[in-house]
Amino acid sequence: MAVAAHSSSLSFLALLPLLLIPPVVLSAAGVAAVSYETKSMDPGLVVMTLPEPVSGPESLAFDGRGGGPYSGVSDGRVLRWEGGLRGWTEYAYNSKHKNVAMCAPEKKLVVPESVCGRPLGLQFHRQSGDLYVADAYLGLLRVPARGGLAEVVAAEAGGEPFNFLNGLDVDQRTGDVYFTDSSTTYRRSDYLLVVALGDETGRLLRYDRRARRVEVLRAGLSYPNGVAVGAGGDHVVVAHTALCELRRYWVRGPRAGRSETFAELPGYPDNVRADGCGGYWVALSKGVATGGGGAGPAPTVAVRVSPEGNVTEALDGFSFVSVSEVAERGGALWVGSVDTPYAGELRRRIG
Repeated sequence: MAVAAHSSSLSFLALLPLLLIPPVVLSAAGVAAVSYETKSMDPGLVVMTLPEPVSGPESLAFDGRGGGPYSGVSDGRVLRWEGGLRGWTEYAYNSKHKNVAMCAPEKKLVVPESVCGRPLGLQFHRQSGDLYVADAYLGLLRVPARGGLAEVVAAEAGGEPFNFLNGLDVDQRTGDVYFTDSSTTYRRSDYLLVVALGDETGRLLRYDRRARRVEVLRAGLSYPNGVAVGAGGDHVVVAHTALCELRRYWVRGPRAGRSETFAELPGYPDNVRADGCGGYWVALSKGVATGGGGAGPAPTVAVRVSPEGNVTEALDGFSFVSVSEVAERGGALWVGSVDTPYAGELRRRIG
């Protein structure tokens, strides 16, 4: 009973940030300063529904042949989208799916992610075909090009175990993997407390693929979340959720070790993806409301940030409870959400 009571108190604490973290609201001066176009993502959105009972396609990746998207879901597996006829199929699983009875996918149970794993950020190394996955509970995983069992390639850095792995990207030039450990204090299940209590124990990490070791690039960070490798490979851009900003960290060359604010955002950022033009798409949680309508203003769910760090375009809409990632590929925007049983594809309008 003591354990149950303790669990209940933790659940209550986890709800407090919903009251403590307000939506981002622009002042009158801020509204006047907005100079970018906002488009609705709702018209023309194609929904890609996951097989029951899984949900939460938090991050999306495409293989070297353009196949996908691939996404980690709530039961700890990575699924691959194979079109409207076949839908989502299993691409990768972890050791828990074979060794822990409740994690077996064929049982179709709603499983505890702390037991079966929860893949968040993921990205392919296109040359080798390997898929790297930041699992919030199990560590940094690698899936071979053929799919199948994901192996744990790292579970700690600097003598400290990973606690809440989150965002991830791969430098395609070197094969090195950049990823974030959002907090060394709170697990993913208590992620709202990281924001509400101002936790600053996050880390930015780099996995050297050749040496097979992890280096701590920065520690003592405020909720580092998504990460994207810059166009030249000499820096990475990291979303700091609690600060509503992107920060640029120089990781190679004469400026290595330095950092600066790259962009201030109209919401709490989640994942970051390069847009192929030197800029980035950034998913937002509790973004500023911009539009009108019978259901009230539509929240901003993502923004495009230019190579200079300016917001140049925004998306709003009601199609997702929250948006975790927006990735641009093949003339479309692909949308992931940790809270919904589907991902989405939105064809870009040219002109």
